[in-house]
Amino acid sequence: MKKLLPLAAVIFLFSSCVAKKYLTQSQMETTALRQDSTMMANKIATLESNIAALQGNITTLDNQIKQLGQQSVEQQNQLSQGKETLEQQKQRLQQLQALLAQQKEQSDQLKNKMTEALKGFNSNDLSVYQKNGKVYVRLSENLLFPSGSAVVNPKGVDALSKLASVLNLNTDVAVNIEGHTDSIPIRGTFKDNWDLGTARANAIVRILVNNYKVDPLRVIASGHSFYDPIESNSTPEGRSKNRRTEIILSPKLDEMYKLLEQ
Repeated sequence: MKKLLPLAAVIFLFSSCVAKKYLTQSQMETTALRQDSTMMANKIATLESNIAALQGNITTLDNQIKQLGQQSVEQQNQLSQGKETLEQQKQRLQQLQALLAQQKEQSDQLKNKMTEALKGFNSNDLSVYQKNGKVYVRLSENLLFPSGSAVVNPKGVDALSKLASVLNLNTDVAVNIEGHTDSIPIRGTFKDNWDLGTARANAIVRILVNNYKVDPLRVIASGHSFYDPIESNSTPEGRSKNRRTEIILSPKLDEMYKLLEQ
């Protein structure tokens, strides 16, 4: 019995050492697991933070895409409106070009008719030409009036009768009659050259309207005195050319004016 006591003590001591060893090992493993768990929790927190940041970026990008989409729609609308405006302007331009071509054709025809009607008169006393889409009939003082007078002579009345015949066949033409003088001061019946130029224009209007029934609503009379010369007033030849009456014929442009006002 006494021999068994040392053996039991040895066994007990061995068992205690083994248990302590396993306990220490278990504690170490538990500590390692805790450390791994902490690291894993930190990684999860980091990933969750990254996920939240990415979701925020996605939301921002979604908003930007929506804004870009709205801008794109607005730009498309602006582009469509611009195309529509451009097309309307093109149509207006084509209409204006057509009206200008029509007006030029009318002006050419009117010039030809006037030239034919007045071809029997001396070219020094009467000329027909075009300028700025209008037809000008230029009549010298020698053809129409005695010097310093506003009474149309028979040769002038004959010219006006032929001119009136063309006007009455072309009722869409406006008629502007301008009286021009030279720079020599007038004496006698008229106060000045303004008075003389205007009186001559009025005399021609009365003949066209009263004698040849040209519509008075189409006719305008004006005087320019010596302020619109075609030659220098410093020579007798120049002054002779400046003493003239110009009858300006303008095809009506009502359609063009309406189009320009739109």
